Amino acid sequence: MRERAGSAVIFVPALLVVLVLGMPWVAIGLAALAAFGARELFHLFEDAGQPSEPMMGIALATTISLAAAAPAALADKAALLIAIGVVLAAVGSFGRREPREGLSAWMATVFGAVYVGQLGFIARLGIAGPLLPAGAPLAPLGPTSGWILLLVLGVWAFDTGAYLVGRRWGRARFLVHISPSKTYAGLVGGLVAATVVVGLLLVGLGQAPLQAPLQALILGPLMGLAAQAGDLAESMIKRAAGAKDSGTLIPGHGGVLDRVDSFLFAAPVVTLYVLAVIR
Repeated sequence: MRERAGSAVIFVPALLVVLVLGMPWVAIGLAALAAFGARELFHLFEDAGQPSEPMMGIALATTISLAAAAPAALADKAALLIAIGVVLAAVGSFGRREPREGLSAWMATVFGAVYVGQLGFIARLGIAGPLLPAGAPLAPLGPTSGWILLLVLGVWAFDTGAYLVGRRWGRARFLVHISPSKTYAGLVGGLVAATVVVGLLLVGLGQAPLQAPLQALILGPLMGLAAQAGDLAESMIKRAAGAKDSGTLIPGHGGVLDRVDSFLFAAPVVTLYVLAVIR
């Protein structure tokens, strides 16, 4: 958690630049992260003894990430590209002599691509999120940057709150067979921090002052629990591979997956909530 909180120092400047540039640079940046993350994931699969088709998986993950950010007019074409990717992943597995190994490689390739490609929902949230009222404090950012900022700062708040509270008061642990450092106190601290930050940002995004706290009481915990699940999912993969970090791309902070794992689950959950409830 300390590394995760500290990584904000590395990513905040890059995040601000991308948010200022807006689309399509947000989508392109996320697709690049998806490609690097998929490369790390398929390397972990190899270390875990799980066959896959890495090059096809990386290409499919990048496509899925970009498809999530596609305009509504191109949504059907983007879905078709993903379907073709699934077909090509199957064809790539035909060359394996053992059919069970081929089936396993096909499943792992598609799963890995979809898992990492969910990073594109960060862009989808920015594209599909509701417009901001003219008088909203964060209205100058625009809806794309504003809703993405809600997700990013909410997840970072959860991670930071979980680390600080867990370090100070954490005793009882959970799911130690996946990640030995997770504590119930840290989980609660992270959920509280995420809820507070989400509430403040919802007000900044123009939600009614009386409505924003109620929305935050739902969205904050949902975001925090999704972020925690994303962290645990990647930890399970690393445990299976016998790896401490997903990679070494970021010196002192592990790989790309280590930094974005929470967003892989939080992004689609927050996007669904915003579109279904707040919109």
